[in-house]
Amino acid sequence: MKEREGIDSQIQKLEEKYKDSGQDLSSYLDGLLHQRYLTYWDYINLDTLLSLQQPRTYFPDEEIFIMYHQITELYFKLILHEQKQLVDDKSQNLDFFIEKVRRVNSYYEALISSFKIMIKGMEREQFLQYRMALLPASGFQSAQFRMIEIYSTGLENLVHQSKRDQFTDLNSIEELYEEIYWKRGATDLATGEKTLTLKQFEYRYTPRLIRIAKQVHNNTIYHKYLQLPETKRYNKELVQALKTMDINANVNWPLMHMGSAHRYLAKDKEQVDATGGTNWKEYLPPSFQKVVFFPEIYSKQELNNWGKQWVDHIFNPEKK
Repeated sequence: MKEREGIDSQIQKLEEKYKDSGQDLSSYLDGLLHQRYLTYWDYINLDTLLSLQQPRTYFPDEEIFIMYHQITELYFKLILHEQKQLVDDKSQNLDFFIEKVRRVNSYYEALISSFKIMIKGMEREQFLQYRMALLPASGFQSAQFRMIEIYSTGLENLVHQSKRDQFTDLNSIEELYEEIYWKRGATDLATGEKTLTLKQFEYRYTPRLIRIAKQVHNNTIYHKYLQLPETKRYNKELVQALKTMDINANVNWPLMHMGSAHRYLAKDKEQVDATGGTNWKEYLPPSFQKVVFFPEIYSKQELNNWGKQWVDHIFNPEKK
């Protein structure tokens, strides 16, 4: 009897749900009768997913290279999924804030720990050959990571560190975007000429990135933090979670790329160029970029020494 009452209650709720759709509940139930059972492979589009690896060469390790980058982009999407919820939230609920940042950190940590696949999971000889079929594509062109940065902090904190003190949040989005740090990584500093990699990326994504920057103006995760009441803003768990996010995104993640680039692109005393023409030795070191999402939570000394030990770790291992 109780089961029947429960079903009647559920039917009533369904009628309420669908009454404004222009169709009665009976039509939806007919549709449900005709539907096929949902399978795992259909739900996650498994066959489509497994068909998305399309190597340009016959070297077996190229497929590893493709799949790892695809996995990375899925993790970036997970990070953005949490960031968007934080940016949209108006409750200033401390537990919600901490939980979302914790999730972001768990995704970063999975990525960072998995990077040994890139560092030790491919043959250098294969990589140096199949990479020539990838020109001018580059991981530099990950638009999702640029979105992650824009959701995290104001553009004034992403201006190249050599010019950062010349800009504030009073500058226009367009002015700040023009001086964003990562453009230097694909620009010839002597001539000012942009690489094809950067030109392609800007043509495809600049309108979208500027639109996002305007949408989150004064409403990034950093701004959300600054807007918290003092009783919440100095919460130790929150501050530590934000510091971990900063270190993960702006120190540990580029460090992993440095380790990979050093293994595959460093050749005795010579440097092999990256596929997209980026100067990886100048672009990747955290201490050269000094990108910090949440500068308010650090001391001046911490900011001055940002990432220095990591450069020594990669290029001067005898100092360890």
